[in-house]
Amino acid sequence: MTSRTTYRHAVERAAVMAHLQLAAWTQLPICYVFDNLDVLTPFDVLMLGHDGPRSTAGSGSAYYLVPAARSLPFNEVFGTAHPNAGHWRGAA
Repeated sequence: MTSRTTYRHAVERAAVMAHLQLAAWTQLPICYVFDNLDVLTPFDVLMLGHDGPRSTAGSGSAYYLVPAARSLPFNEVFGTAHPNAGHWRGAA
């Protein structure tokens, strides 16, 4: 989730810890893609994030806040789509 007023991404702390363990166990890359298409990894969130304020609203779960300026653009991480990429061309 991304705040429109503070320009920070919020990620639940328990999710970050679970994803770090999953990445270590499976050796698969894990990325968070936010609504504005910013990308962070669980490690990015752990290193760049700050504890969010505790609230009784919502689930009350602990979370990290990461400035959106510290994330990477989607195209920089995953590349850009080309108009004809992925289209199979049959034999002529």
